[in-house]
Amino acid sequence: MSGSRTLRVTHLYPRLMNIYGDRGNIMTLRHRCEARGITFELTELSIGDAFDPQSADLIFAGGAQDREQRNVAQDLLATKADAIREAVEADVVLLAVCGAYQLFGRFYRESTGVELAGAGIFDLHTEHPGEKTKRLIGNIVVNWEGQTIVGFENHGGRTHLGPAARSLASVRSGNGNNGTDGLEGVVYRNAYGTYIHGSLLPKNPAFADHLLGLALTRRNGDAELAPIDDRAETRAHAAALSLKP
Repeated sequence: MSGSRTLRVTHLYPRLMNIYGDRGNIMTLRHRCEARGITFELTELSIGDAFDPQSADLIFAGGAQDREQRNVAQDLLATKADAIREAVEADVVLLAVCGAYQLFGRFYRESTGVELAGAGIFDLHTEHPGEKTKRLIGNIVVNWEGQTIVGFENHGGRTHLGPAARSLASVRSGNGNNGTDGLEGVVYRNAYGTYIHGSLLPKNPAFADHLLGLALTRRNGDAELAPIDDRAETRAHAAALSLKP
């Protein structure tokens, strides 16, 4: 049955927002689909490209430096935000990492005080306390649904969830959203935001399959994912668990 299934993935701003190996998340999704005979279709959208909310089963956007984030923030509101919100409300799966996580909230206030309006998908806001403030950087481990997610974080912004938001995970070691409340990431419907790079999905096959299962259930009504050889991913996960924050 898996041979008849297709996963359509839209990668937003792949060249502008691709630090700390974020493209590895796309490579992982492709690998885990093709290993199961699931057709993987990838569309890349950048500045000026419109997004069709019915064109994707899963949307991904990665991280970037502040300069690129300014360009993306302007384009996001002008050409894509409304359509992405429509897709999310229809339970299309979304994974937003670091810079995209910040821009998909209500606003991101830079260290200079300049405020970038966000897409408003998540009830959260992010503020950078200033250039002299210590960055939240290092290895991170979080507790997620009885399991662990591992990776790397590097962000100056402090993200604070609003009353309509719930966190993705609790911090076991590292900083998470803001380094103070013990929370990491956000979940709204089938949309996920996180600060975890490194890359996230290659080292966390259970979370990768969780996203794939949501997307395939919505598209095909069938979330069955045959087991695949995860020995390399499991070793990478275990190695990351042993690292110091």
